[in-house]
Amino acid sequence: MCLLIALSRVIPDVPLLVAANRDERYDRPAEAITVLRAGGPGGGPRILGGRDEVAGGTWLAVNEHGVVAGLTNQPAGDRDPSRRSRGELPLAFAAYPDAVAAVAAVCPRLRPADYNPCWLLVGDRHTLFSIGLTGGDRAVAQELGPGRYVLENVPLSGQSAKQQRIAALVGERAGVPGQEADGLAAVLRDHEPASGPRPGPAGRTWPAELSAACVHTPGYGTRSAMIVSVTASGWPEIRVASGPPCRTPLRDVTGLWHPPAAAGAAGPETPGGFAADQGIREDC
Repeated sequence: MCLLIALSRVIPDVPLLVAANRDERYDRPAEAITVLRAGGPGGGPRILGGRDEVAGGTWLAVNEHGVVAGLTNQPAGDRDPSRRSRGELPLAFAAYPDAVAAVAAVCPRLRPADYNPCWLLVGDRHTLFSIGLTGGDRAVAQELGPGRYVLENVPLSGQSAKQQRIAALVGERAGVPGQEADGLAAVLRDHEPASGPRPGPAGRTWPAELSAACVHTPGYGTRSAMIVSVTASGWPEIRVASGPPCRTPLRDVTGLWHPPAAAGAAGPETPGGFAADQGIREDC
């Protein structure tokens, strides 16, 4: 299960603010934040995000131009392990200088049958799109107006109990001007489940704990969190928690936009304290 929140064109100085919790089995290794693509002349934009160490993909990618692409998976019922990794999708969209160009270039190439079902939000300073890959012959893209959006493991229009509760929390805690990012951080830390057990695939019932923003169960839970502030100009500002945000601080990793030579650093392009996190994502 996952949680992706986007505030698009509702904050004057921050046209896109994204907050995400990454939920996964505890025994699946990943990096909470790293340089996914270095970028440079002729090499496309520099891209930051988490990395799944099993499949090599990501759940949330951000490029230097302010394009953010994140996904949530449809809960596994009849997941086909022979299909392509969904974790390649955020990287594909983040390879472009703006969201309109990304959607126009990537969506016509996608065949939903190549992937297990998922949904994405792809946006920048000017636009936000919802992308669905849940069947049919092509990806379904919808341009969204300015507003606040909560995407979990159901369609954006699904209005699940979890979506409704977290949308209410976003309205309560991220509505103070100048404090929206801190308000979203509080939402990501919240443990209160939505009402009652959660329907799952194939007639199964998920534990109620999975309907909370910050998930804790014996073998599965929230493993990292990220908040991305795409300001009116300049590099996106990124804060990452390398563990559950309820007990792991969100650290500023915006300096990763600088290549090591420019930043005067040496060695791998990962900030101090962000060792491989044990357990991110189902099949990124």
